[in-house]
Amino acid sequence: MKSRRITVGDRAWTVRVDGPESRHSVLLLPDAGDPVDVYDHVCARLHNSDLRTIVVESIADLDTAGVHGILDELGVPWVNVAGRGAGAELAWQLCAGGFGRFISLVVADRGHPAVPAADGTVLDAACRPVELAVTVLVTKNLPRAIADASGRYVYGEFRVVQIDVDNVATEADHELATEIVLRTSLW
Repeated sequence: MKSRRITVGDRAWTVRVDGPESRHSVLLLPDAGDPVDVYDHVCARLHNSDLRTIVVESIADLDTAGVHGILDELGVPWVNVAGRGAGAELAWQLCAGGFGRFISLVVADRGHPAVPAADGTVLDAACRPVELAVTVLVTKNLPRAIADASGRYVYGEFRVVQIDVDNVATEADHELATEIVLRTSLW
């Protein structure tokens, strides 16, 4: 994958961009502490489906404004979003609100930020609903009840898929890629 350092304001991130030149792109957001190659197998599968991939190597200090700046710098007008763990938290926040830059959302290991986590804490009670098609992947790190409760905050087609793994990006890359491809298709 081709790496590129993108600066937004006084912060910079390394982004890996690859795949066919296509008007269909997927932004992949890793969990905190994931290795830079965590999505390599997923990306290879997405490239075979004619999807361009944009992988942020680390989400440290990344926020919604930073993601918009990265996409602007890359010249990407709209994108499908996928994330796991802390990357999924950011993905929910990115896609919250009305239609616009984001087409679909696939998340693993996190429910909507307004839904109480297993310990009862709420990440962001003011987080707006998502008006997109959404797939939540239930793993060993996300109870099904939290995924189901996230459906109240999705004003679009909503799916919950159970996968009995700890890390969907490395242990079930084929299933993650399939769910992303399903969300990027118009059928």
